[in-house]
Amino acid sequence: MPTFDDKRLKRPDGEATAYQVTAGVVAVRQAPQPDARLETQALHGEIVDVFREEGEFGYAQCRRDRYCGWVLMEALSAPTLPVTHKIISPRTHCYSEPDLKSAPHFLLSQGARLCVSGTEGDWLHSDRGGWVHKRHVAPVGALQDDPVAEAERFLGAPYLWGGRESLGIDCTGLTQQAFEAVGIMLPRDSDMQYEWSGQGIPDWRAPNALRRGDLFFWKGHVGIMTDSEHLLHANAWHMAVAVEPLESAVTRIANYYAEPIGARRIDVSAERRRQPDWLSSQ
Repeated sequence: MPTFDDKRLKRPDGEATAYQVTAGVVAVRQAPQPDARLETQALHGEIVDVFREEGEFGYAQCRRDRYCGWVLMEALSAPTLPVTHKIISPRTHCYSEPDLKSAPHFLLSQGARLCVSGTEGDWLHSDRGGWVHKRHVAPVGALQDDPVAEAERFLGAPYLWGGRESLGIDCTGLTQQAFEAVGIMLPRDSDMQYEWSGQGIPDWRAPNALRRGDLFFWKGHVGIMTDSEHLLHANAWHMAVAVEPLESAVTRIANYYAEPIGARRIDVSAERRRQPDWLSSQ
């Protein structure tokens, strides 16, 4: 079982400086090297606490989910600004002017945070970003109701180990994004999600025991059920986010890797009313 001494989540020693991601996205890497393995990503507007710097990189903890790793300092700015809005489309451009013909600064993916300071017509101006069309934006507190529908917005997105955005996402990045959109923060990795998210389903192997929104697990992998028989997941077989019959996935993954280990059910209305213990414990 994961613990709070796990290096993925443990707050580093020493004082930290809060920074905000001002690039479209920043890689959180295993080592302070540009080609080090991608552990996760921090999206535009998210806050990271930087504890030390080494060359171009800082060792940081993401406030969103406590995950730790090395980030490029040039993608960050300080001080942090108050977040007011978020991106709700799979991806959108952040423009230099309130004009669709102006030069885009960068892409923003679903879940990116904005510090909106002004409007002009159909456009919102985000400090340290630029102009974003209002149809792709919602107040940061706005919540959706169906995590499956949110996960389905990523269908066809390419698989990327450590990815959290529409240009590349992994299995737990997908489930995190889907449930965050409905107001529930899941931990970053599948072992943590299996131990700490929702409630176990004792009869998960029985016919029709699963339902829409249930999380289905293997060791090191997770997907979300779209109904009692179909699984939506970012996976390395399709190298994309895909939907397939659960039994097909179970058979294939058993042949290549392992048998499933269980399923969990999250009560959205109950869980969104509290901050999860894994996130609040220090």
